[in-house]
Amino acid sequence: METTMFWEAIRTNPQGGKKNTDFIKNSCTQTTYPQLCFDTLSTYANTIQTRPEMLAQAALNVTLDSARSASAAVSGAGGGRLMSPREAAAISDCVESVGDSVDELRQSVAEMEGPVGQDFYIKVGDVQTWVSAALTEEDTCMDGLDEGGFVGGEEKVVVVRDRVLRLARLTSNALALVNGLAPVQAYKGP
Repeated sequence: METTMFWEAIRTNPQGGKKNTDFIKNSCTQTTYPQLCFDTLSTYANTIQTRPEMLAQAALNVTLDSARSASAAVSGAGGGRLMSPREAAAISDCVESVGDSVDELRQSVAEMEGPVGQDFYIKVGDVQTWVSAALTEEDTCMDGLDEGGFVGGEEKVVVVRDRVLRLARLTSNALALVNGLAPVQAYKGP
């Protein structure tokens, strides 16, 4: 597992004060899953402080960690039992989709860690594209699992679906926080 600058900062700044946690709580109200957002990011309040770019970077790092975990769970879901061709195809497609999601989130984290300069908003646009693509991949995986014909709610598949659902929610939250970094474009008219 690669180490990022953000996680290095976390090791030296593990908790934050009330001002920092209030910033995170208020920022998380912009997301679809505000409680999940706050629960997963408040631990990093001292590193995030009141900086929106650090909040978005933290959300991306947390989401990437979840994606890696979900990828491992999906990869192990088919082991140890016979599956119908339809079930095997659903798991195989899900492995590929979550793997693609990991790659897109990894690109997003790397892009956000670069220096902030004149091209910052171009970077934010790239990150928005990659995170949106990751969310689409996760939705594709869940759709495949739902339509895979798993008999009796196969326990491993339920666990995998729950992990991918949590991942999709974290990805949605990360996207909302990244979207908050993009400048508002004023309508210029025809």
